[in-house]
Amino acid sequence: MEDMAGHSRLLTRAQATALAQQLVEAVNAHDVGRLLAMYAEDAITVSPVVGEISGVSAIGEWWTRIFSLFPDWTVELRDVLVDGERVAFFGTAAATDQNGWFGLAPTGKRFDYRAIIVLTLAHGKIIRDERIYDLSGVVERLEKARLDQELMIAAEVQRALLSRTDHSTPFCEVIGDSVPCRTIGGDFIESIRLASGGFGLALGDVAGKGPGSAILAAMIQGMLAVQLESETDPSATLAHLNESLASKNLQPRFATLTYATVSPTGQFTYCNAGHNPPIVITRDSIRRLSAGGPILGVFRESRFEEETISLAKGDTIVMFSDGLIEARDQQDHEFGEERLISCLTACRSLPIGDVLNSIFSSIQRFSEGTPQTDDISMLVARFTGPQGNGE
Repeated sequence: MEDMAGHSRLLTRAQATALAQQLVEAVNAHDVGRLLAMYAEDAITVSPVVGEISGVSAIGEWWTRIFSLFPDWTVELRDVLVDGERVAFFGTAAATDQNGWFGLAPTGKRFDYRAIIVLTLAHGKIIRDERIYDLSGVVERLEKARLDQELMIAAEVQRALLSRTDHSTPFCEVIGDSVPCRTIGGDFIESIRLASGGFGLALGDVAGKGPGSAILAAMIQGMLAVQLESETDPSATLAHLNESLASKNLQPRFATLTYATVSPTGQFTYCNAGHNPPIVITRDSIRRLSAGGPILGVFRESRFEEETISLAKGDTIVMFSDGLIEARDQQDHEFGEERLISCLTACRSLPIGDVLNSIFSSIQRFSEGTPQTDDISMLVARFTGPQGNGE
């Protein structure tokens, strides 16, 4: 700033604040002309991103490029300090990452960071513009946004693999659902028609959480789908999966899994590898099905047993992950298997979709919004009567 004699004079806080406001308004308007009118011809801009830029023309090109890369770039003024003809103001810059920055692929997400701008003035013009901000923090935010985007894509793929769609045959109805405690989870569900005319059901849980568990869950689901093509008995299927996983030496990763088949005549054959025992609900009883063997992927020579039971028309099979019975409320109490059985008893006569929804609603009411630490998955199958039998 100058007095009437043309000499430089000290800026007041009010003048410094007005200057900072003018700069912010020009930036938010993406008005390069207004911005350059505030700079001296030989001004210098120093930035952690581009280093040092000399001359008002080069500074104009830099602003033009910024506004081109980030069409919604905005700045918010937080505070202003003044020392003679040096002005420092603190603010927050924000934009949508549409074109990529710092060598990273664009995320399409909004990001923001705090910055300190130090201006040195002479004769009312900016002669030096220094920018100070946490460059690593900006990169970290962009990287996090990119990872979040990749996780969302992974979640969409996983949802497609979870086999949520209802299945119905002339003798069996099936429905399953899964709620991951993170964006992607380690539980998986499979229900598939077999070439022999029967139906295959599986619900598994990979130890741990996050991308590693989700990848292993997808791998096991793929291995299971291949194994089902040969239609081996459930015990032989799990023995084969266990040997394949153990040979890959994935420890400490392991999985629990229940696999079962339902025939058109109502023969239900199952094998349980370290998983929560499935529950069969008949007209007048509820029974846990515990035949099987140890967890998958740890001991290569593990043996697995299976059991076959005869289902009557209307009998319902429920498979579930431990995240369901270990769901917690605000007082850290578990939902528990007894509460699950009580809920199943109350809704045993409902359609299977309503049975599943009733259990998930009960967990939601029980937890009262408490964040859960494990995925919650459930599969419900009902035998509707022997194929061709008009009962």
